[in-house]
Amino acid sequence: MWYKAGKAILRFRVSLLFVLLIVTGFMAWQASKVQLSYDFTRALPTDNKKFVEYQAFLKEFGTDGNTVVIGLQADQFFQKEYFNEVFALSQRLKKVAGVNGVLSVPDAMNLLNDEVNQQLVPSRIFNPPYSNQSELDSARLLFNSLPFYKTLLHVPEKNAYLLGVTVSKDSINSKYRSVLINDILKEAKYFESNTKTELRISGLPFIRTIIGDRIKDEMNWFLIGSLLLSAVTLFLFFRSVSATIMSLLVVGMGVIWSVGTLVLFGYKITLLTALIPPLVVVIGIPNCIYFLNKYHTAYREKLNKEEALITMVGRMGIVTLFCNIAAAIGFAVFALTKSQLLKEFGAVAGINILLLFFISLFFIPPVLSFLPPPKAKHTKYLDNAFLAAILVRIERWTFHHAKMVYLITAVITIVSIIGIFRIKSEGYIVDDLPKADKIYTDLKWFEENFGGVMPLEIIVDTKKKNGLVRSVKPIAAIDEFSAYLDSSEYTARPLSFVEGLKFAKQAFYDGDTMSYAIPYESDLAFIGPYLRSKKDTVKTDSPNAFNKLVNNFIDTNKQKARISVNMKDIGSAKLPALLTKFEARANEIFDTTSYKVSFTGSSVSFLEGSSFIINGLKESIFWAFLLIALCMLYLFKSFRILISSLIPNLIPLIVTAGVMGWMGIALKPSTVLVFSVALGIVIDVTIRFLINYKQELPAHKNQVDPTLIATIRHTGISIIYTSLVLIAGFIIFSFSDFGGTKALGWLTSLTLVVGTVTNLVLLPVLIKHISVK
Repeated sequence: MWYKAGKAILRFRVSLLFVLLIVTGFMAWQASKVQLSYDFTRALPTDNKKFVEYQAFLKEFGTDGNTVVIGLQADQFFQKEYFNEVFALSQRLKKVAGVNGVLSVPDAMNLLNDEVNQQLVPSRIFNPPYSNQSELDSARLLFNSLPFYKTLLHVPEKNAYLLGVTVSKDSINSKYRSVLINDILKEAKYFESNTKTELRISGLPFIRTIIGDRIKDEMNWFLIGSLLLSAVTLFLFFRSVSATIMSLLVVGMGVIWSVGTLVLFGYKITLLTALIPPLVVVIGIPNCIYFLNKYHTAYREKLNKEEALITMVGRMGIVTLFCNIAAAIGFAVFALTKSQLLKEFGAVAGINILLLFFISLFFIPPVLSFLPPPKAKHTKYLDNAFLAAILVRIERWTFHHAKMVYLITAVITIVSIIGIFRIKSEGYIVDDLPKADKIYTDLKWFEENFGGVMPLEIIVDTKKKNGLVRSVKPIAAIDEFSAYLDSSEYTARPLSFVEGLKFAKQAFYDGDTMSYAIPYESDLAFIGPYLRSKKDTVKTDSPNAFNKLVNNFIDTNKQKARISVNMKDIGSAKLPALLTKFEARANEIFDTTSYKVSFTGSSVSFLEGSSFIINGLKESIFWAFLLIALCMLYLFKSFRILISSLIPNLIPLIVTAGVMGWMGIALKPSTVLVFSVALGIVIDVTIRFLINYKQELPAHKNQVDPTLIATIRHTGISIIYTSLVLIAGFIIFSFSDFGGTKALGWLTSLTLVVGTVTNLVLLPVLIKHISVK
């Protein structure tokens, strides 16, 4: 069948190349319309409890995690020249497109008791720019008498100050987010140059944008570098510019088709789908190497280009098809999960890895048919004395040192399994950043001075309309729970409408600092009018903006209260235990029959999404391994071959996992993906070896030993070349500044090395002793 297919491909070679050109042009046009996705909550399935709670919170209160925080430490903060510069910075930031408002010391407000109209009137504390230091000093005394702002905008004992820049949700979740963040950074740098002060910048939208842009830029450069390095390696092996260019065109078309598929399916580029182009390169390069290797081998035997091409398709067509099917299954199983991110990744990766087979099949033979026959220098690699010596040594291990092979394999496997039990599954918002990176050091500055910047939202539901203001009981409970949160080493001072009521009570009693406390039952008379400012819709910099800010912490029915607290980036391992501790305390403070308390927020959803992706990847790898095993059983129809093939594929994964455990590398989306990539590559080598073995059996009268020798010699060189090219392509990722990308590079390279060894050394030993025929 495949020999007939080879003849048909050569007969219709022009038509096939034309079709490939048209389809690639169409896919390139589609790929030009691809967009980036910044919605991290899509990692969670829609029925996930954390997802449901977060969506309910967004519907009720708008958004969270949309504040960029700018911090500074300055003893001279309240000197008029310096203060005026801070005010000017605040005003410039307000004019940045995509910025909704700025909360800073110069923008701080006080509440005044208007006894005539019986209402509390917001009034600016500062009126910059100042030309008189005494006026600023007077305003400073008033500001310092207001507990509401302490640890929120300033920490007096540390001379630390904060500006909160609220950004538009639509802007920060769009392709303009980088422009918005860069505009904010531009104003910050201008302030730094004017004042010679270092500004600290952080906040979830800032961190996600900067890290996302860095990873995107790195991946682009590394993809280019990987292709170039692979090209150089291919050229060194084949000594042919045309063969190298042809291989790059194959993977280039695969990359274009994969991005075009994303657009056709209505998907966007995410953290996972961005990895599909490198995967296409990983699968495409072996296709090219094995086709070329078989073509060169056949040509040396037949000295006829057309017959060599037909032999190439006839011998390698079925091999390449099943290799790509196995690799496609390895990724397509992700589409069976509930996570939309994993579904998109699995569907697009699986389809395009399978399409890559047809690109290789319909492109390589026709192009080779138009090129001159390979010269002696192009096939010289087949006589590589060094590799030939290695293959002879492998033969010796297979036939004379089998016990040693088993012993070494057993020892390495046992040590690796012990290491597996040391693996931790943990992720951070600022995962993988070097400790000296400014994003990391700035985040730690905010954690040290202001308690953190990662948003945690707690919703207190009284289960009845006006339940928050009917008595002082829920107010007292919220205040008690807020005090408990404030006492935690992992959280900053919480902010809720209760803090606004305490501020209002202080104002009602003419600014008496001792009156900054929750109101008594007798004080509730003024609470009602204060809360009725809920429908105030004035602009952010208007006098009544304070009322609007405070009342954003209760719903329109005054049934639900929102407690916002910033926390440290403690990681996905510690967060569940901390939330459990918080929930236990909440159940002690709030009567569970009268209240419902839920925990949500961007940080919770982000880390929950990371954990879900990790678990989904682990489960998918298991199912992929099972489905691939069934395919192997169908292909070879032999349990002996199945057993022989599974062991060399399991060991590289076990070794890699063991190394991760011994080296303290945590499981996270980037490192778990190593196993998916490695499984697809290693199983590829196994299938090629076994099919070649089955094809050689009849020629050696079904004798195992001579067939093994022929298989090792015929496939060994191409397997080694393929592994070296792939290792060269992946090892470049080890030079990344991000720990996850770096681990992806060297761990995948390690898995490739181990997989090559197990398939060339252990697999023949297993075949010999199981007597597979």
